[in-house]
Amino acid sequence: MAPPPNIKRGKAKADTQSDAASVPSTYPACIRLVSPSTVAITIHAKPGSKIATITDLSEEAVGVQIDAPAKDGEANAALLDYISSVIGVKRRQVSIRSGSKSRDKVVLVEEVSLQNVFDALNKVCNCH
Repeated sequence: MAPPPNIKRGKAKADTQSDAASVPSTYPACIRLVSPSTVAITIHAKPGSKIATITDLSEEAVGVQIDAPAKDGEANAALLDYISSVIGVKRRQVSIRSGSKSRDKVVLVEEVSLQNVFDALNKVCNCH
């Protein structure tokens, strides 16, 4: 009777390891963990839209329409405000890491989990 529980435990342990290894592959490459509590999001911004919305969630980038013109940093400020409201964090937790003068940007969100960011973006994405 003792060997079957041991086999079961060994099997459960193997399953746990394979689950842990497969977790990162469930997220698109555009959303990644850069430190234990900071998530980087690759964004393709589309300024000058009528409304702010997430249009696309692909491996390459999150497509975000911004309801502000691309001048004097207005679109960047609007993007950070929008991302913070979608994810449900304070504005000070969101910053542009790179691409401030480009449509392709990397935005950092601090003090948040990868799962929370993915769930929030996926929930508001108009790409389903």
